[in-house]
Amino acid sequence: MSQQVKSYDMYTKQHNMHQEVLSGLSQDKKTLQAKYFYDQRGSELFEQITRQPEYYLTRTELEILSQHQVAIADCIGPVHTLIEYGSGSSRKIKSLLSSLHQLEAYMPIDISKEFLIQSAHQLSQDYPTLDIKAVCGDYSTPLVLPIEDKLKKVIFFPGSTIGNFDPDEAAAFLSRSCQLLEKGDGFLIGIDTKKAASVLDEAYNDQAGVTAQFNLNILQHINESLEGTFDLTWFEHVAFYNEAHGRVEMHLRSRIDQLVTVADQTFSFKQGETIHTENSYKYSVDDFQVLARQNGFTPVTCFTDRNQYFSVHYLEKT
Repeated sequence: MSQQVKSYDMYTKQHNMHQEVLSGLSQDKKTLQAKYFYDQRGSELFEQITRQPEYYLTRTELEILSQHQVAIADCIGPVHTLIEYGSGSSRKIKSLLSSLHQLEAYMPIDISKEFLIQSAHQLSQDYPTLDIKAVCGDYSTPLVLPIEDKLKKVIFFPGSTIGNFDPDEAAAFLSRSCQLLEKGDGFLIGIDTKKAASVLDEAYNDQAGVTAQFNLNILQHINESLEGTFDLTWFEHVAFYNEAHGRVEMHLRSRIDQLVTVADQTFSFKQGETIHTENSYKYSVDDFQVLARQNGFTPVTCFTDRNQYFSVHYLEKT
């Protein structure tokens, strides 16, 4: 193991997953939490999604981070520890690791342990002097992180993943994140903006069908983790922009009447019935800054692309 990588396992997957999956499937309108997309296979599929021509989010955010790399670093100033929620392949972090002033430690957080450790070790090869603390944990719940000092910290949360939370959940998430920080610490966050429904619908229904595979893989994850009997051939991917709620919704629709067992509990599906697997809320710049102010942060600056498809905000703890 590389000398620069320490790992911390703070995720009790089986207990959490058992309770949350059974609860979601027991509702009148069945749901699954989006975090269960991200087993090893799901994480790999998501990386493929980010390279699809219709999926503008990742490349646009990367363009913003690259184009404004110096300005972002100067705005943040000297920082000791960079914490990344949902680090995945750590692709977006590289521009920050190369430019932030006086950075000594990087703490990626992800629930996909194998993918997390693999990415952390790859990153340590490029940044051999960086102290990397890889945390397997669920950042959507309260976390106690292995931080031993009060030197300046910045949280990085790319990809507009905060959009997976309902507005009340997003507010609670920002408030919890604020509690991890000291006054003057920062939060750099990527936010997908509101735009034409046609652009959004294409982004979540790529022609190669990778997003469909990703959506269906949540059922395979349940099969493997909770002795589920989902037959993936009898479900289909559905994604659309719900303008009234300002969000893209992803569902899995049952093609037939069927029974499925998960952890010895049986669930019935009617033909056409769906499992709601993900929301992806979109925010105007002003709307997100209001949300940040309401939950302990002061907006410092915001960077966008020329089409204003995406925004990257730097906030400080008030």
